[in-house]
Amino acid sequence: MLWKFKQQVDTIFVDSNSADFQVEGSVNVILSPSLYWVKKVSLPVKSKREVKPLLESLFEDVLPAGRYSYEAYKFGDDYFIFAYDDKYILDILAKKGIPSSKINGVYFAQNEFLNLKEPKKIDDNEVMLLKDDIVILLPAKFSKAEERVDVSGIKLSKNRVTLKQFGNIINEKSLYAIVALLIALLVLVATEYIVTLNKIEQIQTQRGSIFTKYALKPTMMQNRSLLRSYTEIYKRQMELRKVLAVVLGMHLKSKHKVKFIAYKNRKVIVHYSGLKKGDERYIETYFRAKQLHYSARYKNNIWYVEMKL
Repeated sequence: MLWKFKQQVDTIFVDSNSADFQVEGSVNVILSPSLYWVKKVSLPVKSKREVKPLLESLFEDVLPAGRYSYEAYKFGDDYFIFAYDDKYILDILAKKGIPSSKINGVYFAQNEFLNLKEPKKIDDNEVMLLKDDIVILLPAKFSKAEERVDVSGIKLSKNRVTLKQFGNIINEKSLYAIVALLIALLVLVATEYIVTLNKIEQIQTQRGSIFTKYALKPTMMQNRSLLRSYTEIYKRQMELRKVLAVVLGMHLKSKHKVKFIAYKNRKVIVHYSGLKKGDERYIETYFRAKQLHYSARYKNNIWYVEMKL
C-alpha cells in the first residue's frame, strides 16, 4: 500500500525591517501592515462583486504613484479593503531569502490578527496592535509590548492573496520565439499602416458619403457643438466620480452609516443614519477639506446631504 503524507508548511511573519530568513521548504507568509494599505469601510452594496469596481477610487487620495492590486473581504456589515504593490512585496521577500517558488500562500496581518488582545513586538523599534478593528504598527515607545509576534501555531484564515509575477527568466529558446513574434508584429503593424493610409485617402475623397453614412451633422460647426456636448457629459462624469470617491472613502465613526446614495438631476444624494444632532460636524469638516459644495438638513437621526455637480 502506498501512503501519502501531507507536507507540513511553516508560517512566517514578514515586515519590511525583518531579518533574512533561511527557507528550506514551502512557507506561508503573513505580511506586516507596513507592506499594504487597509481601510474599514461601510458601503451600500450587497456583495463583494459590487465592491471591487470601487476599490481603486476609494484609495485614490491615499496611495503614492505606482501600480497596485486591490482586494476586499466582508467583516460583519462592513468591508476590509486592501491595496498592495505586488512587485514591491515580491522584491522584499526575495531580498529576505524567500523566493516566489517557495511561497505557498500570502496573507494580510489584518485578517490573521483580528483577535489580537495585546500589543506584540515586531522588533525593538515597532509594535503591532489592534485599534478600531484595524491592525496597525506603532513605534515601541508609544505602546508597551512584552512578547514578540509568534505565528508558529497560528490557524490561518481563508483570505489568502496571490501575488502577480512581473518578471520571468527568459532562456535562449524563448528569446528566439519572442524575436520571431516581434518581427511578425512589425510586419502586421506595417501592413496595417499601409491599409490605414489607403483608407484615409478614400475617406478624404468620399467625405460627403461618409457624413451621410455615419449620420454626422452637415457642417463642422454642428459637429464641434456635438463634441462640446459630449465633453461636458464627460466632465460631469469625472466630477461624479470625484464626489463618490470622497463620500465612499470616508471612515465613519461607529454606528454612523451611509443608508442611501443616489444620483438624480445632476445631484449626488446621500443619507447618513445613526447620527444625533451635531454628530455631522466631523463629516462637514471632511467635506470642506475636500472642497465639496453641498446642502444638508437633519431630521429624525438622518442627515440628508445633496451635492450639486
